[in-house]
Amino acid sequence: MKTLIKTVMLLIISVVLYACTSENDQIVSQKEEISVPKDTVLPELSIYNLPSKWTTQEGEDIELKDLRGDVVVVVMIYTTCRAACPRLVADMRNIHKSVPAENNKKVKYVLVSIDPETDTPERLKEFSIENQMDDTDQWIFLRGTESDTREFAAVLAVSYKAISPIDFSHSNIISVFDEDGVLVHQKEGLGVASKETVDAIIKLSGT
Repeated sequence: MKTLIKTVMLLIISVVLYACTSENDQIVSQKEEISVPKDTVLPELSIYNLPSKWTTQEGEDIELKDLRGDVVVVVMIYTTCRAACPRLVADMRNIHKSVPAENNKKVKYVLVSIDPETDTPERLKEFSIENQMDDTDQWIFLRGTESDTREFAAVLAVSYKAISPIDFSHSNIISVFDEDGVLVHQKEGLGVASKETVDAIIKLSGT
């Protein structure tokens, strides 16, 4: 599964970057004499290669690459969900609670909405408060365009579709990325033991 996910990520990121290249050729040619420091070069499979734009629950506009430098734990949900999402949120909270405080300083827990039309920044903020996930800047809720959300979900191998005006069916996957945005671990299912996920986070965020 891990090999398949990496292949899918590479294909999607390559297509996205190719599409962006034609628009940026002129800019790049003007700056081609400028060298890029090696420490800014992203790994080929990094999600930070995606040029998507997002808005947080605080109304701040960010890019995925703004998360670089921290271990990132990601789940995709929607706030009106009454079935799987509450369990996924509980799983995220349990994972956060199980990671030692010292390690958690280097971790961001990111919840990405699959329903950007409903999940405005204001609604995401309310949701964070309702679920007691507003006490630290470690919790980040993101809302993007429909196309950016679809693209990001494909990279994570998360599928979802609307089954009514207010409900979605979706994969239940929690993903862990290293500080450069490369996928290193995934946990699929609800209420599944999180030891391997916690161990992966601790290893990546170790001092």
